[in-house]
This record gives sequence, structure tokens and C-alpha cells, in this order.
Amino acid sequence: MSEVINKATLAKETTGVLASLTTGQKNEALLVMADALRQEAPSIIAANAEDLERGRKAGTPESMLDRLALDVSRIGAIAEGLQQIAVLPDPVGDTLEQFERPNGLSIEKIRVPLGVIGIIYEARPNVTVDAAGLCLKTGNAVVLRGGSSALSSNRKIVEVLHTALAKTSIPAAALQLIEDPNRSSVDEMLKLNGLLDVIIPRGGSSLIQNVVMNATVPVIETGAGICHTYLDAGCQPEMAERISVNAKAQRPSVCNSMETLLVNREYATRHLPALAEAFRDVNVELRGCPETVALIPWAVPVTAEDYATEYNDYILNVRIVGGLDEALRHIAEYSTKHSECIVTENAGHAARFLQEVDAAAVYHNASTRFTDGFEFGFGAEIGISTQKLHARGPMGLPALTSCKYIIRGTGQIRG
Repeated sequence: MSEVINKATLAKETTGVLASLTTGQKNEALLVMADALRQEAPSIIAANAEDLERGRKAGTPESMLDRLALDVSRIGAIAEGLQQIAVLPDPVGDTLEQFERPNGLSIEKIRVPLGVIGIIYEARPNVTVDAAGLCLKTGNAVVLRGGSSALSSNRKIVEVLHTALAKTSIPAAALQLIEDPNRSSVDEMLKLNGLLDVIIPRGGSSLIQNVVMNATVPVIETGAGICHTYLDAGCQPEMAERISVNAKAQRPSVCNSMETLLVNREYATRHLPALAEAFRDVNVELRGCPETVALIPWAVPVTAEDYATEYNDYILNVRIVGGLDEALRHIAEYSTKHSECIVTENAGHAARFLQEVDAAAVYHNASTRFTDGFEFGFGAEIGISTQKLHARGPMGLPALTSCKYIIRGTGQIRG
């Protein structure tokens, strides 16, 4: 039996126990897990150092190493995410609908766990904890398959969490980590119907498309983030600069960072050179359309391929547009339907943008960096769904549940 089948089977065997746990038992386990992470921070950081060293030797870009790196502060934030999940309402068992039929049947629709969730993700070891916490809180078992670049970190984190779970009502076997770094282990997970109930991929577009195109297990698609900000004519320059620089440079390696800045031509003539200097101050390389390069000679000419690229780096495309209609057309062509923003004082333009842009999160006068489960008050997130079935946007606890109907009768039969 392969590692994938063995561990998925072990996870599947815990689903009955998980479904019967009380909210108090699950919350207690999450708090024990959080304490264990803090206590074992030195050993987790030591394991993480192994991953970082391998990454540097392999020439991994610094922006990607930042996604991978752990320190006491980041581990503390990860543990805090578990604590926040613990205080959030437990959706399992919630009544969604309740009604009675003319024949006397009482029908109740309630939330239930999905079952066994497979998570396939890349370099960020915080996903290991977020996924474990969210899945266990909702009574789901979870099979994790992280990227090989974070294998030492993930192995140590799961070891710490297993030790913590052994002291709680949650079976440690409900949390599994696939350690086989070969792509064949991913391919095997994609076909694990009967053991996995759903797969959620988190990572770059190539990983996500591989899962979506090849899985026979149902998939909740989380999307790459080619996010845009449009600066409308008459928007406030200070606000525009603050939002734009934050959206690109606050943490460029994540999926909700901006990749293309669209600038109204009237606004660009007066304010783009100063805004460009603000980007240069934070080491952002600009790639611009011909009009942009004419205003900012140090910008690199942009290509159509650039507009379709998720950089996850200190690189930003800048395109000058004639107005809202042209901005909307550009976004419709290149957006991955993740997060899009308009900065404007024109209420009509804002309303059109919010209504017409097809994305999981659409912003008016706020940075796209807020598309995040923690920022939305979900405690943490399992991912950001860019599809339209079952869940969309940051996926918190309710997104990890399904439903079932409970029907109570008094002897009715169907004629």
C-alpha cells in the first residue's frame, strides 16, 4: 500500500469520531495545538532553516524564500490563528432550513462536515496549520501534501501537532502529511475517490490547473492572483498612492498583491511621475505601456505576456487607459477573478465597477491585500476560491461544510 493510500485510509477511519465531537472538545484541541506551536518554536525554526538553506542553494528568489521563512513572530501569528478559530462559531450542526410538509413530515437541513479534505499546496508552511485548524474545527479529517521546498518545516509542524492532539479528543490520525516529494504522490491523490471527499489546491497557476484538469475527486478551485487597481480621474493622490503602494509592496509574494496598475489618462498626466517615485522608493520595478514609458523613462516596456503574469515579486505593470470602460475591458481580459480595486471619488464609477467586475472580491478605495480570511474575521482561511460553486472568496469554516436533510415522520409512506 502506498503512503498516500495508507494515510488517506487512516484519515478516513477517524471521520465518525470527528463528526461526533462537541464544539468544546474541538476548541480545546485547537488551543492545545496553539500552545504546542509556541513551545516548540525553536525546533520548528531549526527545521525551517533546513528548507531555507536548500532553497538558497537551489537559487530560489528571495520573495519566495520570504513566503517560506518562519520566525518566532510568524509562528506566534500562526498559533494566534488557531486561537481565533477556536472562538469562532462552530457551523457544524447549524440548522439552515426547517419546515413541515402537508403530509406531516418534518424536514430539517443542517450543516455537516465534508469528510476527508485533501490540501495540495506549495511553499508556505503556515498553510499546514491553517488547514489543520479549519478542517478539524469543522469535523473534517485532512490529508496535506505540501511542496518539497517546505518538507522539513511541514514534517516538524505536523509532528508537534500530532503530539498535541494525543492529549485531546481529536484522533491524531485525522491530520496526515504526505511526505513523498515526487509528483506521483499528487497524481495519486487526484484519483483517490472514495477516500478523499474533496481536494483544495493552493499555489501557482500551474499547480492549480494540474489539479483542476486531472482530478477525479471533486475540486474547490483556488485561483492565482492577477489583481488590478484602477486609479480613476479625480481620485485623491494621497489615497491613491497609499493604496497602490500597499497593494503591491506590503507583501508582493502573496496572491492578493497587485500585479497591474491601471491609471486614468487625465490622472496620469498630473500624478503618475510622483507615484512612480513612490514605487521606486520601495524597489518596485515598473513595466509600462508606451504612454507610461513616455512619462517615466526608467520604466521597462510592458508586453501582453506581462499582463497575464502573476509575478509574486517587486514588479508592477502600469497601463494608462482612457477611462473606466477601458479599465473594465482590460480587467475582463486579464483578471483571474481574485481581487480587483477602483480608487475613485465618483460614486457612479464606483457602483459600476463593483457591479460589473467579475471577481471574488471587489474593492472601492481599499487595498486588495485585505482579501484574506484573517482580515475578514474568519480566523484563518483554507484558501481563496475563485470559482462560483459551493464557495467563493476567502473560505472560512462554513465553506468546509456540506449539508444533509433530516426527515422525521410518524409512519408516513409514499403513495
